[in-house]
Amino acid sequence: MAERGSIIYLEGVTVEYDGFKALDNLNFIVDYYELRVVIGPNGAGKTTLLDVISGKVKPVAGRVIFGKDTDLIGLREHEIAQLGIGRKFQAPSIYSNLTVWENLDLSLRRPSKGVFATLLGKSTPAERERIGETLETIGLKDKAYLRAGALSHGEKQWLEIGMVILQDPALLLVDEPVAGMTDRETEQTGVLLKSLADKHAIVVIEHDMEFVRQIAHIVTVLHEGTVICEGPVEKVQADPRVVEIYLGHHKIAHV
Repeated sequence: MAERGSIIYLEGVTVEYDGFKALDNLNFIVDYYELRVVIGPNGAGKTTLLDVISGKVKPVAGRVIFGKDTDLIGLREHEIAQLGIGRKFQAPSIYSNLTVWENLDLSLRRPSKGVFATLLGKSTPAERERIGETLETIGLKDKAYLRAGALSHGEKQWLEIGMVILQDPALLLVDEPVAGMTDRETEQTGVLLKSLADKHAIVVIEHDMEFVRQIAHIVTVLHEGTVICEGPVEKVQADPRVVEIYLGHHKIAHV
């Protein structure tokens, strides 16, 4: 039976840097199998939100509850990852001199085993099947034995998404996945993320509003470290506070 209810719940979370509140009494909830998009101007606290969930940053106040009742505060990044939270950073982090397949194989076997141990090991039939399925999902089946460094920017992003999902995260955190992509790559990334929401909850940080409209059901708008608006794309775009914060008299489509 599929899990129901919230997979991640932040209550009253505050993060301070030398007196500046990057997050200010933030409340944020995402449900299982939800694809949530978070937008906001620079400095709104978007990346800090992901940093708190993944354990990179410790808040000075508040709770971060994962799943039924696991409080993430005080846990280290690797401990949080092992609980089922995967993160895809803005810049792709792949092994450029290894093939696409080898990158995925390394992720499947967990980085702690080491690159050389993985490359010298022998994948099981079940592991090879999972890698093959992931190659299909990320659209790189025909490039499985190509050196990863030879991929396009968009393909490198898809490869790293594949590397993260092979670790079976219940919650996937994705930071500005389409920055620098072509229009075709952007569209394909939207299709990929929407397909992954069948098995994972996903939080996407994004600036490209065309892409946001493509993938989002619910959008959360951050400003000065707190949520100022949340709802369907149409509601968010029409909210006067959002329009004022972002653009003044310009159209929100240009964000």
